[in-house]
Amino acid sequence: MAVKIKTSSGTIEISNEVIATVVGGAATDVFGVVGMASKNQIKDNINEILRKENFSRGVVVRQEENGIAVDVYTIVSYGTKISEVSRNVQEKVKYNLETMLGVVANSVNVFVQGVRVLPD
Repeated sequence: MAVKIKTSSGTIEISNEVIATVVGGAATDVFGVVGMASKNQIKDNINEILRKENFSRGVVVRQEENGIAVDVYTIVSYGTKISEVSRNVQEKVKYNLETMLGVVANSVNVFVQGVRVLPD
């Protein structure tokens, strides 16, 4: 499915893949986020951090009546406060969706799939 925005000049359709890429880019820009994780690690057989080209695999976009709901699956850095990192991800994702795409996110759910110790 896609988000449809009606303007005076016509209709704009934004695919879920584009939304997921914007969300993944915003999430990985937050300090403390090491990378994105797949929602179904067992099904996808992925136990490693997804690379930058796979932003959308760690994001689930659901359509709602007056906006969208977004689930973000992240891996955070050891030693960071998980609640603060998650809150920052929520704020940055909502801001980027509204400014870049003009899409309102009703909810941004952050799921921490793992904690990684980064080498010095």
